[in-house]
Amino acid sequence: MESNNIFLKLRKKKGLSQDELAEKMMVTRQAVSRWENGETIPNTETLKLLSKEFNVTINTLLGEPKKLICQCCGMPMEDEIVGYNKDGSFNEEFCKWCYADGTYTYKNMDDLIDVCVKQLVKKGFTEEQARVHMNTTLPTLNYWKKYEELSDNGQFEMFKEQLMEEINALHIPGLPKVEKLNALVGSYVNLAYRLPSGITVKFLNDQSTYLGNQLESEFGGDRCFGILANMDFIMVSTYETEGKNPELLLYKKR
Repeated sequence: MESNNIFLKLRKKKGLSQDELAEKMMVTRQAVSRWENGETIPNTETLKLLSKEFNVTINTLLGEPKKLICQCCGMPMEDEIVGYNKDGSFNEEFCKWCYADGTYTYKNMDDLIDVCVKQLVKKGFTEEQARVHMNTTLPTLNYWKKYEELSDNGQFEMFKEQLMEEINALHIPGLPKVEKLNALVGSYVNLAYRLPSGITVKFLNDQSTYLGNQLESEFGGDRCFGILANMDFIMVSTYETEGKNPELLLYKKR
């Protein structure tokens, strides 16, 4: 789709008139009209504002001239899984699993490979094929080529260690020792829990990235533990295969 048609489609989807969009972008109505007629393209700063307003990447606004690939894990990216900077803008270099709110979530390539291999096996790769693919791909990506420049000197890893200590200190019966936390996007783990009143509630933001893991119960059975946490809370639940029949065990503010 041409960029002018995209501007028009997004504006109408949001229910804005040209005048209303112009006011939000601090331009004239005529400028908006020229974008939608294909006469001009917004400047870089205006594209950033439009990206935030419509919650799409600049790449999408411009008609997807390039294929977005996460420069940490190599995953092809649609707008729904692109990571966010601290100011809420998109970072078109990374996916939500590898970059969350301005923070890089992986410092160990082997940890990332272990996570990615599980996903590739689900898509039909053998484990050996998946490992060869990831070991070949990751070293070519910008994050790993520039790791020393982009890393945070271990601060994020220290935060994860602190979280795991807090979770393990809860001593929840049947919950194994938590030794690893992975980046998890809210929309993939946002289960609906039934409260005693009978209503169901979701506690997460689909667009946010959390730290968590799934662990088998030490007591056996068909229910797993799900761990989720961020700067503000720790949540522990149990559920059956594929998140069925979830039960919230603990929601603790930090």
